[in-house]
Amino acid sequence: MIITIDGPSGTGKSTVARRLADFLGMTYFDTGALYRAIAWKLLEEKVSYKNKEELVSLLKRFSFRIRVFNEEKHYFVGEIDVTKAIRSPEVTSIVSEVSAVKEVRDALKPLQTDFSKETDVVFEGRDLGTIVFPYADMKFYLTARPEVRAKRRFTELQKKFPDQKFSFETTLKEIQERDDYDSSREVAPLRQAEDAVLVDTSDLTIEEVVQKMAEITQNRVKK
Repeated sequence: MIITIDGPSGTGKSTVARRLADFLGMTYFDTGALYRAIAWKLLEEKVSYKNKEELVSLLKRFSFRIRVFNEEKHYFVGEIDVTKAIRSPEVTSIVSEVSAVKEVRDALKPLQTDFSKETDVVFEGRDLGTIVFPYADMKFYLTARPEVRAKRRFTELQKKFPDQKFSFETTLKEIQERDDYDSSREVAPLRQAEDAVLVDTSDLTIEEVVQKMAEITQNRVKK
């Protein structure tokens, strides 16, 4: 079984997808981590995503693995644990542009489809229900008011990077700019699949969102 959860940042996708997978006894796959890992690798090697020749060369030798330690997923590029590094502001600032490059999406799509053949999976990202898995058994699209999403992102950054200073106004501006970019880009734009269930998480707790999505999924399966 394949469940896709798409939507913009700050809607709670990652947390919801992880808990929904646990609730349903499925595996959780964060596709955003894949694109962030590529972005991190580009920064690490000082390669521009606009340089197609160097980008293609990097993609050919790109190695991404997921390991579980104490029930927590860790993401590795080669032998380097990049779990925290891929969430840095530096990576966040370029990941939308990197993920919009056709060569990047073409290289990473097989990793996702191959994983779906191994087990029942909850995939979380931006174009899963529309591009990667248009045949998914269940599709969700999460949304929330920009101010709510910015507050969530701002709080997350403060917790993960306590030694850095962040501005709520800047965070809100960056989220709105990323929304505009992701929804208007030529390659795999952010949009709700026609058969996806829309869930507004603005005024719901994580538990309420998960419960709602679990009930919808279970009712769909019964049919």
